[in-house]
Amino acid sequence: MAKNNTAEIGFEKEIWKAADLLRGNLDASEYKSVVLGLIFLKYISDRFEARHQELIDEGDGFEEDKDEYTSQNIFFVPQEARWSVISEAAHTAEIGMVIDDAMRLIEKENNRLKGILPKNFARPELDKRRLGNVVDLFTNIQMEEHGNKDILGRTYEYCLSRFAEAEGKLAGEFYTPACIVKTLVEVLKPYSGRVYDPACGSGGMFVQSMKFIKNHQGNINDISVFGQDSNPTTWKMAHMNLAIHGIEADLGKFNADTFFDDQHPTLKADFIMANPPFNLSDWGADKLQDDVRWKFGIPPAGNANFAWMQHMIHHLSPRGKMGMVLANGSLSSQTGGEGTIRENIIKADLIEGIVALPSQLFYTTGIPVSLWFLNRQKKQKGKILFVDARNMGTMVTRKLRELSDFDETENREKGDIQKIADTFTSFDEGTLENEKGYCAVVTLDDVTKQDYILTPGRYVGIADTEDDGEPFEEKMTRLTSKLSELFGKSHELEDEIRKQLKSIGFTI
Repeated sequence: MAKNNTAEIGFEKEIWKAADLLRGNLDASEYKSVVLGLIFLKYISDRFEARHQELIDEGDGFEEDKDEYTSQNIFFVPQEARWSVISEAAHTAEIGMVIDDAMRLIEKENNRLKGILPKNFARPELDKRRLGNVVDLFTNIQMEEHGNKDILGRTYEYCLSRFAEAEGKLAGEFYTPACIVKTLVEVLKPYSGRVYDPACGSGGMFVQSMKFIKNHQGNINDISVFGQDSNPTTWKMAHMNLAIHGIEADLGKFNADTFFDDQHPTLKADFIMANPPFNLSDWGADKLQDDVRWKFGIPPAGNANFAWMQHMIHHLSPRGKMGMVLANGSLSSQTGGEGTIRENIIKADLIEGIVALPSQLFYTTGIPVSLWFLNRQKKQKGKILFVDARNMGTMVTRKLRELSDFDETENREKGDIQKIADTFTSFDEGTLENEKGYCAVVTLDDVTKQDYILTPGRYVGIADTEDDGEPFEEKMTRLTSKLSELFGKSHELEDEIRKQLKSIGFTI
């Protein structure tokens, strides 16, 4: 079983626990910008200070030359906005104003951050004593002690997940569970080219793509990142999240509705990954009836699932691949013309695979979901891979399940995510054998016979149960005997309950 899931993070958890003292009476949605803003400010300050010291040591007097920083993709931090100034003001009544002013100065010096950073630290409802304590906490962060220079990036991601947990259903606008994102990335393998997410939230798809490339000894400069989001707060969070991971991205000139104000109208992406809002209604279908994107049919006004899918297909390059998260209803729905759209996409032989996911992966919803993978250059023409992963995953809290990753022990046991990715690789290579209850390679003719319904369970069947060697008659005798004992115990408990109720004047 994999060990490296988000339930077992150490240092990041301690940061969250300490920073959580700051919350006070703030809602999670408001508190989010405070904590994430501080993490981002400390991150760019640390990178600036490291480069600043390098230039001082070189002795050429260039330590205040802005170009010496921007040329290395480091944000320039002016004197009055440096962490040393903020740290000195930590326990003054003006600490909120000092941080707000620092944010404004940094935006002024760095066009990429203009209008992005939070500037709400001076508001009265934010306890300044606690704010000073959190500043102290970040002042004392020693990245090297934890053996990972990316500790603040990891902390940013961890805090995003915790805010998702705190905000519940509202979190769907900015957060997709890391194990789902990683599954999409491991299957698609975005080594190089243009990567696009039309509902990018806080940018998790891009961060995971970057990690994939690094883990496979690739070059992060071989991908170009494009995204868009309609929520202004989420759009700003994405900019900070990508910057803290060293990713340059084009997220559009401003936050905007993907259907009505496509920020990348001419983009043809090599990899598209998205977790769009599930079953979005009232998305403006009546105003987009003749849209060029609806090649496979006009999406219904009451559900945008196939509007998202067709938008993404429209933006695929001739060699493009895409993966998206959709509610399970999209696999079989016939309402509003969805069945016809799905049929047309199947007939176009774009669908490479469908993965049914287990329940309880999301903080935000209990709706069962699946992963759709489409490919303009399928190697297995006329076939679709179905994977039933509903029995995968491990409960990491009482309410949350995660798909496991590689085991970090010496055995390097493959986890759920790698098993799914390897299944797609074997399918692609033509070596995959069907496994009852888990996977099946199905022809388009067989899907046609099923009325173009794509529910994996319909194709993979039920796994065979192992014969334990106990004869049926003996097993039934043993089990019925055990059941009789349990019935007897239940009657005893029932009598005791009646007796206790009677002692206090109640009878049944």
